[in-house]
Amino acid sequence: MDECYSEIWDAAEPAGALEACAALGGSLDNVVVFHSLSKRSSAPGLRSGFAVGDPKVMAAFGRLRSYGGAATPMPVLAAATALWRDEGHVEENRALYRAKLDMAERYLGTHPGFARPQGGFFLWMDVGDGENAAVQLWRKAKIRVLPGKYLARDGIGDRYIRVALVHDLETTEQALIRIADIL
Repeated sequence: MDECYSEIWDAAEPAGALEACAALGGSLDNVVVFHSLSKRSSAPGLRSGFAVGDPKVMAAFGRLRSYGGAATPMPVLAAATALWRDEGHVEENRALYRAKLDMAERYLGTHPGFARPQGGFFLWMDVGDGENAAVQLWRKAKIRVLPGKYLARDGIGDRYIRVALVHDLETTEQALIRIADIL
C-alpha cells in the first residue's frame, strides 16, 4: 500500500492499511505499507521514507536493500528524524492544502466535472476530453495540467485532467481563476 499521502486529508483522517489488517484479524500476510516525507513534509528531494509490514516480505526487502540500496547520508537522516518527530508542520501543511481545496471549490465547484477529493492535493476533473483540455489550458492560459489518460490505462482516464494544487495560495488562486474561465 502506498500511504505517502495518508497525512494530507480534508475532513476526516483515513484509516491505514495496518489498521485495516488489525480490524480483519491482525494478519500482515503479503502486506507492505510505504510512507514518505515527500508528501507528508513537502520534502520530495530528501528521499526518505519507510516500509513496514509482513515480516517475511520485509526480510526479503532488507536483503535486497543490502545489495542494491545506497546508504542514507547522515545529514539526510538528521533532517528526516526532525521531520518525523514534528507534527506541527504536517498540520500546517494539511491546513494549507485544505485552503487550496476550498479555493478550488469556490472557483470550480459549479463545473459539472468537479469533485472535491477527500485527500491528497490533486483535483481529478471530468472535462470530457482530458488531452484536449490540457492542450487548451496550456495554449490559452499557460497552465499545465496532466491528461488523465497519461496516468491510467484502457481509456479509464481519458475524460479527466489532473490539477496539482502545489503552488503558493496566490499562484494557485490565479491558476484556478484561469482554469475556470477556460473550462
